[in-house]
Amino acid sequence: MLFDKLEGERVVLMPLAEEHIEPLYECSRNPIIWTHYPIEISSIKDMETFVYKALDGRKENEQFPYAVFDKSLNKIIGTTRYLRISDVNRNLNIGSTWYTPEVWRTRVNTECKYLLLRFAFEQWAAVRVEIITTPDNMRSQKAIERLGALREGVFRKKYNQRDYVIYSFIDEEWKEIKERLERFLNEPNTLPTITSSLL
Repeated sequence: MLFDKLEGERVVLMPLAEEHIEPLYECSRNPIIWTHYPIEISSIKDMETFVYKALDGRKENEQFPYAVFDKSLNKIIGTTRYLRISDVNRNLNIGSTWYTPEVWRTRVNTECKYLLLRFAFEQWAAVRVEIITTPDNMRSQKAIERLGALREGVFRKKYNQRDYVIYSFIDEEWKEIKERLERFLNEPNTLPTITSSLL
């Protein structure tokens, strides 16, 4: 099944395109975004490289990147994607996620994760979905755990010679996870906040 646009109450996950380079650059100017991210985007050229690399990954059917559009703010506010898509094993990662701090501590990230997980498990028939973050990003670790993901451990020098904390969801858990996320989305004062997730 082909991946495509996903839409929720507040966000639209739009398949990434060249036209998103400038709006993504505009929403990426706050340096706090890059505190725990493996790269830093500091110029429009950096953003072009980031987007074109993602589009190359889509051509190879290895990933499917999105620009995140916020219907409340009427603008692009970040990006996320499916990574390491394995049709044979029916598993994938959710990562390369970052948002402008303007939407931190809102429903944006929780709704994005809900849409991505729902499609992965209910339409793509995933058996396993991973989310990865860094050991020093305690805020993201706590938020990922609150979503209901299982922490599997620290993989040393896994990618880019850095350590990563690996979390997973599996298909047998999805019904409970889905109910948990829907409960969070109905209680806006208790939303988990993930500022960035990786790879």
